[in-house]
Amino acid sequence: MSNQIEEFNAYRSKMNDKLLADNNKIVKRIFNLDTNAFAAGALDVKTKELLGLVASTVLRCDDCVKYHLESSFNEGVSKEEVMETLSIATLVGGTIVIPHLRKAYEYWEELENQQG
Repeated sequence: MSNQIEEFNAYRSKMNDKLLADNNKIVKRIFNLDTNAFAAGALDVKTKELLGLVASTVLRCDDCVKYHLESSFNEGVSKEEVMETLSIATLVGGTIVIPHLRKAYEYWEELENQQG
């Protein structure tokens, strides 16, 4: 696994553990809501992750983009599907999204490289 992926996941896990250890009811409910929102339902997990990727890109949240890219990768999403999804996000978000598009592309390459 690349350093970028390892570092992101280690930091995310460490800080999530700290946040949840504070036992704040609101934070715990938000985390639970997020987990349940991306579970299979009328829409499958793959579709929900791609929707999350669009929203995260438009909102310019690089951590969120990484999370949804990795989740999408784990769901078997192809590079073509990711690029089509990111193209929609760039269309909706405008040119201000392009730096985040670059970072997303780089992170996807890292995910592919860890596999091969």
